[in-house]
Amino acid sequence: MTNRFRLLTALGMGLALAGCKSDGELVVSGNAVGITAVRTACPAVGIPDYTGDITVFRNTGTKTQADLDVTAAITNLTSTCSEDVERVYSEASFDVVARRSDVRGARTVELPYFSTVLRGGSAVVTKRVGTVTLTFADGQERASASAKAGAFVNRADATLPADVRERITRKREAGDPDAALDPLADPEVRAAVQRATFELLVGFQLTEDQLRYNVTR
Repeated sequence: MTNRFRLLTALGMGLALAGCKSDGELVVSGNAVGITAVRTACPAVGIPDYTGDITVFRNTGTKTQADLDVTAAITNLTSTCSEDVERVYSEASFDVVARRSDVRGARTVELPYFSTVLRGGSAVVTKRVGTVTLTFADGQERASASAKAGAFVNRADATLPADVRERITRKREAGDPDAALDPLADPEVRAAVQRATFELLVGFQLTEDQLRYNVTR
């Protein structure tokens, strides 16, 4: 996938410790200042740009409104996660809502979707492709269906090393040379946070033409 992601928490926001249960909180104790970093091994869940909807035309090579067949979109994306184990399991649930242009006759439409685990914002760990089935009754314009996607993440891989956690959360006295420095601005710390950051992304498995259509429309 070459397109940019809507889900930026794990890519550009290393400063916010992607995958956190909550943002880091500033803690002041006397003259010392520190940051509490509350993390979870559960991957953040999202939909990559331009893959949350799909448009199917009746004839290959034509993209006019008159030739429109089916449109569909992913919505109501939610997730659950069991992280108190060595292999963390995360599951994303979502709905697919679709609309067809010709309502004559009953019809079943199958649309492919993918689920992928991304590490550090770019490294694909796993990818799976599934199918969601939508059933239109005779005369019915709209249909919906639900689908799920699950993934495992090794807890050790999603955990920051102890020395990195200490550098982030260490309280700094007002007179310390690095008191005014953001620990997450350190390239080594940022790299460690990125390595420990995972995402579970879902979207439609688009053809090149379908992706191009989504990008340029």
